[in-house]
Amino acid sequence: MKVIPTAIADVLIIEPRVFGDARGFFYESFNQKAFNDATGTDHQFVQDNHSRSVKGVMRGLHYQVQQPQGKLVRVARGAVFDVAVDIRKSSPTFGKWVGVELSEDNHRQLWVPPGFAHGFVVTSESADFLYKTTDYYAPEFERCIAWNDSVIGIQWPLAPHGIAQPVLSAKDLQGKSLSEA
Repeated sequence: MKVIPTAIADVLIIEPRVFGDARGFFYESFNQKAFNDATGTDHQFVQDNHSRSVKGVMRGLHYQVQQPQGKLVRVARGAVFDVAVDIRKSSPTFGKWVGVELSEDNHRQLWVPPGFAHGFVVTSESADFLYKTTDYYAPEFERCIAWNDSVIGIQWPLAPHGIAQPVLSAKDLQGKSLSEA
């Protein structure tokens, strides 16, 4: 696998080796030893999740105040713009964000370490979004930062994909600003 650094040192783009021919393709989507060696981390994953969403659906920016989750995210079908926001108060990149397109065509994955808020918007007609987590989902500890917090200033690529306004869940509509979070 190839590891590509982002503007935030701990957030990494992972590109697996893809073997393709006229029949299709094959790639190893995860290997614990290879992941740990390539990222220099020692995280173990405890939960796999799969969501399907239609174009314009935005999920996040989610995080847990206890049992923080690291996430290894990818798209099996479709495309999303995926975002990680550093919410570690002692970090020199606190409040900064990185975004990357993840798609069925580029096979990229994003490593979002514990201590980050995470979200994505679907830019294709629909998308199957898969992610591994380093801790269990704990709804009592889950929080949400507003997707459009002006202090964070995420440049969501909505208009280029024909999205006038993202579709949010009732929970995500209640997202707080970073300063309130």
